[in-house]
Amino acid sequence: MVGFSKGKQIMFTQDSKVAVLESKFSIYEDLTREMMAKLETAVDKISEGNQRIAAILAKHDERIEQSLKTDDLIIKMIDEVKQESEKDHKVIHDRIDGLQLKIDSLAKFKWQAGAAAAVLALLVGAGSRIAPFFLTPPTQPVIIENQK
Repeated sequence: MVGFSKGKQIMFTQDSKVAVLESKFSIYEDLTREMMAKLETAVDKISEGNQRIAAILAKHDERIEQSLKTDDLIIKMIDEVKQESEKDHKVIHDRIDGLQLKIDSLAKFKWQAGAAAAVLALLVGAGSRIAPFFLTPPTQPVIIENQK
């Protein structure tokens, strides 16, 4: 077979063709091995990255779960405090209502006692003018005679 290279005629023999093909095949084998090694390294690095990401996601999921549990607990505690506060508010409101009733009854008693004292004062005042006529007997004139 005859090959052409820039105007020159080169002759290839069967052995030289096989030798060229073997060298090219060897080069391709070496390149393939290098590419496979690089691919395996890349796959290993991607796998490690995926494992790290999976571990990080697992930790985040745990934190989210813990956060949700904490939130539920806080909400429950707030509800309990709210209920307790409402109970305390009702108790205080009832006590204030009771005190208001006592104050109202004391004010009523004060006005009643004041009215009774005023009536008593009027009666005593009027009685001191009328009583001498009823309580004291009329006086009899006393005559003292001289005896000697």
